[in-house]
Amino acid sequence: MTKNIQLIALFLSAAISSTFSQEIVRLWPDSSGTEKDVPTLTMYAPVEERESGAAIIICPGGSYRGLAKHEGEDYALFLSSLGIRAFVLKYRLGPIYTYREITADATRAIRLVRSHAERWKVDPARVGIMGSSAGGHLASTTMTHFDSGNQESVDPVERVSSRPDFGILCYPAISMGPMGHVISREQFLGPNPSQELIDSYSNELHVTPETPACFLWHTFEDSVVSVENSLAFAKSLKAQKVPFALHVYERGRHGLGLGAPRPFENPHPWVRELVGWLFDRNLIR
Repeated sequence: MTKNIQLIALFLSAAISSTFSQEIVRLWPDSSGTEKDVPTLTMYAPVEERESGAAIIICPGGSYRGLAKHEGEDYALFLSSLGIRAFVLKYRLGPIYTYREITADATRAIRLVRSHAERWKVDPARVGIMGSSAGGHLASTTMTHFDSGNQESVDPVERVSSRPDFGILCYPAISMGPMGHVISREQFLGPNPSQELIDSYSNELHVTPETPACFLWHTFEDSVVSVENSLAFAKSLKAQKVPFALHVYERGRHGLGLGAPRPFENPHPWVRELVGWLFDRNLIR
């Protein structure tokens, strides 16, 4: 059996299985309001015999005004089939909420998973983040805007580092500048943002040697979020000597997720490449 056939078999098993246990937790214990006001993590636990100890927080795309299911739950089912504990992040959205609340939700998610590492059978040194499109911007924001935690906080979760240990970016909107995605910028930063604010969240400008290793993919044909975003981020990673894998495919529309039109039967080649990358980094076995 070839590696590709094995991968498809794993994915099909995950997609049709009802054995994955799920748990929904609130990010903020004091959050209230309607569903859109209460950010959550939905955990997809892998079957015990496959569990690797790695965890990935998944940020679905949707231009910061929606959350695409195929970039959330589909990824979680796939990653769970590989032995990774997957967490789909339901973060707050524009225009009601902007960068302050949205980035707070993502960094809180990393802290929460790491602080519950023992309970969720997670290695706190193998907590990654993944995102597509606008979710890729949010994931890359956590990769370039993190801290070691506030040791003075009364909340033990806030004392934990928000730095992801690795990142997976799928056709990401990296920049808030001209090459970025206009609608995502408007929803994330609000109307008429200052140049300083635009630069603050143009993540290609904020890569440092401490930025975690990254897997990126994009398509040349993407007419919604230009491939320039992934190329610019990869260039910054290279300049700072941060390990990365970059895959650019000639064909494919924006928002492919695991593959279209039948991802459960025919996943896109990037999925196979990701499996190899995860294995090489000891994130699956």
